[in-house]
This record gives sequence, structure tokens and C-alpha cells, in this order.
Amino acid sequence: MKLHDLVPNEGSKKNRKRVGRGISAGQGKTAGRGTKGQGARSGEGGKIYRQGGNLPFYRRLPFMRGQGFTPRDQVTYNEVNLDQLAESFRANAEVTPETLQEAHLLRDPRNPVVILGRGEMKVALKVRAHRVSASAKSKIEEAGGSVELIN
Repeated sequence: MKLHDLVPNEGSKKNRKRVGRGISAGQGKTAGRGTKGQGARSGEGGKIYRQGGNLPFYRRLPFMRGQGFTPRDQVTYNEVNLDQLAESFRANAEVTPETLQEAHLLRDPRNPVVILGRGEMKVALKVRAHRVSASAKSKIEEAGGSVELIN
């Protein structure tokens, strides 16, 4: 067997239909497009959200234009990790939202603070935050520090 002997399986390849090549070819004249109208014309064929005379689907949905919607009661936290605290604070320092803002660790001081557990704690810190992850709390307490939650 040689390369020129190889052929595809029977029925796996199909010749493309050559439309608009005369009436004897079976797809002449209108070339399978019917007569007149948007579908018979060449070109784009309209926008994807255009639905003839109907109100488009995306306009029927209530205020979800573009990128969805944001829940009204969603809370955005300032995330601070343990490795950031270890770099910025000395032993027995008090970590509060105010001291974190002075250390430039908060994106938006108006939002509550959450302490997350990435990194290791070598020094004891007194941490006061709105939320503390379980791993961060255990690491802080193992290093001899304390955790207090703010309402």
C-alpha cells in the first residue's frame, strides 16, 4: 500500500453544492435562496438581535443590558493577607482599618476589611477587622496574637 492508494471511507466526503451555475445544475437562478427579501440578498443579513417586528429579546429583559446586574446588598471587602501584615507591622502592633489605611493596604477605606490566610505569621499582632478567615485566625493565634471582630 502506498500513499496514493489511500482513500477516505465511503460517504465521509461530500462534494460541495455549486449553486447559481445554470438551470441544468439543479441550483440555478435563485440558487436555493427563494425569491426576494432579506434572505435572498447578499451581505450580512441583519444584526443578531434584530427580530423583524418583534421587540428584541435583550430589550424584553428588565435592566440587564450589557453586562448583567449587580445585587444591591452585595458587600465588597478590602482583602488583606497575612504576608502583607507581616511586611507592614512590627510585633505587638495593633492592626485596625485605620492603621491599614495608613499603611496603604486598603483599596477603598469606606469598605469593610477581611483578613485572609495567605502567608505565614512570625510576629504577634492584635488584629481588629470586620471579618477574618478561619486559616488567618488560627495562624495569628498560633503566633501569639489576638483577633477581634468589628461589627
